[in-house]
Amino acid sequence: MYKTNDLILRTTASLIAFILLGFAVYLLLAGHNSPGGGFVGGLMTSGAILLMNMSYGFEVVRKVLPINFVNLIPIGLAVAVGTSVGSFLFQQPFLSQTYGYFKFPILGEIELATAMIFDLGVYLTVVGVMMTIILSIANDTE
Repeated sequence: MYKTNDLILRTTASLIAFILLGFAVYLLLAGHNSPGGGFVGGLMTSGAILLMNMSYGFEVVRKVLPINFVNLIPIGLAVAVGTSVGSFLFQQPFLSQTYGYFKFPILGEIELATAMIFDLGVYLTVVGVMMTIILSIANDTE
């Protein structure tokens, strides 16, 4: 295997991946009130993981992040479908959401919405699908 001195790539990749993951979390959390959400956050997270895989190698990233991405797909789908069908339990229309303001000791008053749970399901599904596709293509030996 061809080995180069990739110190600059590894150093910048760590910083860029950290920024991408932070922005992905911001997009995930802000998605129910403004543009963004689970889909875009999932794509950003997949991009950050791909960057780390390209700079450090798949084995190193797998040791640091031991996640079976194929299992994220049904978990994310179950969360998304569960929140959308959960509205029927309260005699509300399909995919309707509600929100409320709650006080937390350190954070203060925060708005929590059920759309955030749906976005989390979409996020997990997108990360699972994208990383499964990327890793399948990367591990293809033909």
